[in-house]
Amino acid sequence: MKVAFLNYKNSLVIVVTLFVFSLFLPDTAFAHHPFKMGVSADLSFWQALISGIGHPLLGPDHLIFMLGIAFAGIKKTKNWVIPLLTIGLTGTALVQLLPLPDVLTIWAEGLVSLSLVIEGFIILNRVNPKWLFPMFALHGYLLGNTIVGAEPTPLIGYFSGLLVSQATLLILVTVMSQKSINWLGGNSRLITSGVLIGIGSAFSWVALVG
Repeated sequence: MKVAFLNYKNSLVIVVTLFVFSLFLPDTAFAHHPFKMGVSADLSFWQALISGIGHPLLGPDHLIFMLGIAFAGIKKTKNWVIPLLTIGLTGTALVQLLPLPDVLTIWAEGLVSLSLVIEGFIILNRVNPKWLFPMFALHGYLLGNTIVGAEPTPLIGYFSGLLVSQATLLILVTVMSQKSINWLGGNSRLITSGVLIGIGSAFSWVALVG
């Protein structure tokens, strides 16, 4: 009974936390620049650095996706952090060479939100965790879209910020992955996946229909 109570309590914490993130959906879920500093080409190195650090943290879809990795069952941290970080920054670099057409922006945002749904199924062991790699590349591509056309100085600052922000989060969530699953138990993991699927579906609906 004690274990069941702890699992219920932990599940409630997860649900409330993710629900609070979802409340910010109308204002920030698809924001292109977290600090609204104006045209990205005019940013200084330090402004771009702060933007790079803040962008993954202030976009609910990006942040929830990062936090959700903690429940994916990562066992060998070193085999995930560097590859995920590399492929994410590669996506950010790719959009500088192949900018996202405006007509496809809504669909791309919808796909980013759907990555939360896929992540939910990864947590349920219904989808291979390796799907995190293409999804992380997609997130990186969208995160880089805000700085397209910038001069080298803000580009370097923004990439540096993304590196710091994403590396820190990845290390934390992958190190805590298996520990989180063992601590929370099966029921909490099931509820977490359900919340991710629900929020991802809601974000996608707003992006594509709202």
